[in-house]
Amino acid sequence: MTTVTTHTVEYPADGLTMIGHLALPAGAGRRPAVLIGPEGPGLNDFQRRRADALAELGYVALAFDLHGGRWFTDPQEMLARVTPLLADPDRMRGIGHAALDVLRAEPRTDPDRIAAIGYGTGGAIALELGRDGVDLRVIGTVNALTTGRPGEAARIRCPVWAGVGSEDPIMPPAQRDAFAAEMQTAGVDWRLVVYGGAQHAFHHPPVDQTVLPGVGHHPLHAQRAWRDIVGLLAECLPVTE
Repeated sequence: MTTVTTHTVEYPADGLTMIGHLALPAGAGRRPAVLIGPEGPGLNDFQRRRADALAELGYVALAFDLHGGRWFTDPQEMLARVTPLLADPDRMRGIGHAALDVLRAEPRTDPDRIAAIGYGTGGAIALELGRDGVDLRVIGTVNALTTGRPGEAARIRCPVWAGVGSEDPIMPPAQRDAFAAEMQTAGVDWRLVVYGGAQHAFHHPPVDQTVLPGVGHHPLHAQRAWRDIVGLLAECLPVTE
């Protein structure tokens, strides 16, 4: 297994001191890099391990923070923080750009080869970076079929891949259709994968906390969605020596 080096990185965003998790692959040369956005509750060890797994594949990976080091266990407290954030594209972009600046400043990062992947709220932030015209190689999201301000999707400069559970009440068929229409109208190279029987946050293993209705883990689809993300990166941002 490839030797991975990890660091905790602190940086300002959204009026908070964010605490991200940077994972570096073995070697000394520059590598393609991946920005990883966590679910609404925030950054925890599961998302940090995603960064480590991508570093093992040869990517520089930064799992960014949403809440200044907090991880919410109370869904109502989480919604009180996340709901206004999701309604404010400029705030989401600010959080995304701050993390992207950290990733670009890492000497191992090839600044011309960066992808953004994200889950839930973190996926919405990845999409807003695309709508802001950021030069990314690919955007991959799970459970993040958010739509942006009119016309701004035309500024997306890379392929977009989106995964969602068929039984996700937070991203219902009407939201899927709106997302697809936005991407298609903008002329984006887009794909949407619907995982049959899966609910919201199906990719995240069970945690000891109260969960919202319609949220549930689907182990098989979780594995499939991760393989799909890894395959997406291999296609659009291959690791080359």
